[in-house]
Amino acid sequence: MEPSDMPGNSALPVPSLSREMERATFCLTFTLPGGKRTGIASAAQAFQLSEAKIHHLETRQVRMGIKTAEDFDVFVKCEVLSCKVRSLIDSLKRVAENVKANREEKVPWFPKKIRDLDQCHHLITKYDPSLDHHHPGYNDPEYRKRRAFIADLALNFRQGNPLPRVEYTVHETATWKEIYQKLSSLYPTHACKQYLEAFKELEKYCGYQADCIPQLQQVSEFLTERTGFKLRPAAGLLSARDFLAGLAFRVFQSTQYIRHSSSPMHSPEPDCCHELLGHVPMLADKEFAQFSQDIGLASLGASDTDIEKLSALYWFTVEFGLCKQNGAIKAYGAGLLSSYGELMYALSEQPEYKPFDPDVMVVQPYQDQTFQSIYFVAEQFEDAKSQLQKYALTIKKAFPLHYDPFTCSIEVLDSPRKVKEIITHLKEELENLCHIFERFS
Repeated sequence: MEPSDMPGNSALPVPSLSREMERATFCLTFTLPGGKRTGIASAAQAFQLSEAKIHHLETRQVRMGIKTAEDFDVFVKCEVLSCKVRSLIDSLKRVAENVKANREEKVPWFPKKIRDLDQCHHLITKYDPSLDHHHPGYNDPEYRKRRAFIADLALNFRQGNPLPRVEYTVHETATWKEIYQKLSSLYPTHACKQYLEAFKELEKYCGYQADCIPQLQQVSEFLTERTGFKLRPAAGLLSARDFLAGLAFRVFQSTQYIRHSSSPMHSPEPDCCHELLGHVPMLADKEFAQFSQDIGLASLGASDTDIEKLSALYWFTVEFGLCKQNGAIKAYGAGLLSSYGELMYALSEQPEYKPFDPDVMVVQPYQDQTFQSIYFVAEQFEDAKSQLQKYALTIKKAFPLHYDPFTCSIEVLDSPRKVKEIITHLKEELENLCHIFERFS
């Protein structure tokens, strides 16, 4: 089996405090009758006793109902221990009217500009050859030293820099050659047509051949011309959240080291064979590129639980996805197309096939140590993309997001004005396309 870029179990942060000792941020609104005389002091005492930290306080005259001139509404944004929230609200209700509270959900940090991906480099180390006793390179100090050198190139990379070039050794190229020749013999009968079309172009324009490992810079330029995707060096297996965030910007974070020569047909982690032979050809297809970006956009600001579900969805599609073409089942998943053994197995009569269904896929257990027992088959990419987009709408977030392809940035849609601006732009573009279409008619 070939590794995936997604960990079997994403490394999620473990809170150092119990939920009761966490601090919650609340927006409170209430009305103080006769506030100027007694209300303010009583309300202030309630906040003081609850040890609340006030971030913002605003008062205004009451506009609703029959009130006196001295009554006024209060808006407070404050932070308080979760265990003291109820007592604060109860205390306010004794001195105020119309007490309402809305808790602000903590949104996990996510990149808003493409340069923010410089901070998305958290690694999962369970397959690191220096730590994993079962890794083929664990007992090879020279291999571990070489891996560390190539990993440093990625860790020192910053957005806007030229992609680092790796001068592969004769030994590394020989490993690539063995893998390349064996896998390319299967592609004509096992890979989907989108993969085959892109693979031919990569051989023609990017130096894809058995005797040479392609460089990221050349491959990245190839992808950018076709689908807008770019490559970025990765030091190893990234956390699910960081890896998916890159896809939102049409950036694929790619490793550059190669698997250990003692196990050319298997690697416990992603390597350049997995990236260049498995992922890159499919990223050159426009429909698949959009599908990949949609998964990334769905992950931004999502909860840890939803990240886990999106990881499973990524696993059963981008990594181990199958589709129907001309009545036959073909592979489009990178984990299959970079693994001779599992590619043969997946298209045999042994595994179980299920129809493409995001709701089922996100809760389906998956294997990162052996062949999959279940594969999901898409009728066509367009249908799969549509189902994914519908599933993404079910992910609860504090606010909607929009990707701006001109600035390669994420905009938080927190006002009607921002949404209206996007609608206006889309409307103008649609009108222009309609005029062009009328000319053909």
